[in-house]
Amino acid sequence: MALRQIRIMGDEKLEKVCRPVTEMTPKLRQLVQDMLDTMYDAGGVGLAAPQVGILKRIVVIDVSEEGDEPLILVNPVLLEQSGEQTGQEGCLSLPGQAGMVTRPNHVKIKSFDENMQEFELEADELLARAICHELDHLEGIMYVRHVEGELFDVTEEAEESGEEEETAKARQRRRAGRGKE
Repeated sequence: MALRQIRIMGDEKLEKVCRPVTEMTPKLRQLVQDMLDTMYDAGGVGLAAPQVGILKRIVVIDVSEEGDEPLILVNPVLLEQSGEQTGQEGCLSLPGQAGMVTRPNHVKIKSFDENMQEFELEADELLARAICHELDHLEGIMYVRHVEGELFDVTEEAEESGEEEETAKARQRRRAGRGKE
């Protein structure tokens, strides 16, 4: 397991547009694995390459139930969006903070997987939100630009309710189930 340092808001890499991936090299395959390891270790549901300092159009997402495979998106493109959902959103690049963000409730994307095989995917609700959030990162956009109202501290709320500990345990079980320890 190789953990990468997650860049924090204010880092210039988070404000840049990422370059497309032209071929999946061994170095980029390792990046994908490191991103998954880093995301799971941090208790996140998504991570984009610029969040670990690499300006490539690569995203990993895992909002699934235990045992499902994570979603790996290379050069993703948003094709369609519809509906609307408003909910709490946070980011590994702004730890302990969240805000209310309105996103599409349904999206359709075209992407390549880690083997550079093209596919299309339709997603709703949390997965649609995660896809939009991570695709914004590839354009140098942090979610705070979409926040309605003020950011708020989520660390105290999570500690009081025990959610943070439970989320970390669930992520650890999921990661162990994939043999990525």
